[in-house]
Amino acid sequence: MVKHLSFNREMTKLKKQFLLLGSMVEERVRKACGIIEKRDDEVVQELLRSDWEVDEMEVEIEEECLKILALHQPVASDLRYLIAVIKINSELERIADIAVNVAKRVQTINKDSKLDFHFDFSIMTTRVISMLKKSLDALVTKDVAQARELFLDDELVNEERNKVYKAVTYELNDQPGHAACLLNQYLLSRHIERIGDRCTNIAEEIIYLVEGDIIRGSDEKEQQ
Repeated sequence: MVKHLSFNREMTKLKKQFLLLGSMVEERVRKACGIIEKRDDEVVQELLRSDWEVDEMEVEIEEECLKILALHQPVASDLRYLIAVIKINSELERIADIAVNVAKRVQTINKDSKLDFHFDFSIMTTRVISMLKKSLDALVTKDVAQARELFLDDELVNEERNKVYKAVTYELNDQPGHAACLLNQYLLSRHIERIGDRCTNIAEEIIYLVEGDIIRGSDEKEQQ
């Protein structure tokens, strides 16, 4: 009985930590997407300085999962939950790293004030912010249908990335003197796309958590 109560307390603590990490990462992604348009150097510096907070939280959550696995040896749905948390924990840390990479790209772009080029990233950024929120909501509610929607969302993000590639390629021919800055514009789209990819990875883990099916490497995503 005592062991069971201890397990429940530790799982509750883990879930609270995990929700906190999710909100921290979501906030960083929103800020990163915001500076693409506003080019606010103060927010850029804030993102660069705060990277360690997510890193520390990711390590704490992984250690907590490993401790619960070692002490309580959970089975069935509890075991799947812990495995899913360990994997999603890593995905969230990488998403936060991508937000920092966006800040670095914007920092470089800001140095080239003479470039006469603007791409509207808002469709991409709005979509990936929604994807991240949707993935975290689907995890909390264990909503597999919502998780599967992320595969379709990701295709739309990829389409926008392709538009950036075409626009940047055209501008490279028209304004070759701004090649470095234009390349960083394209890399921004690649970073945003990678956030979407990480969200689909989270969706895969949610499906595994709820249904016990591993869809990584399967044809399921292509069929959505």
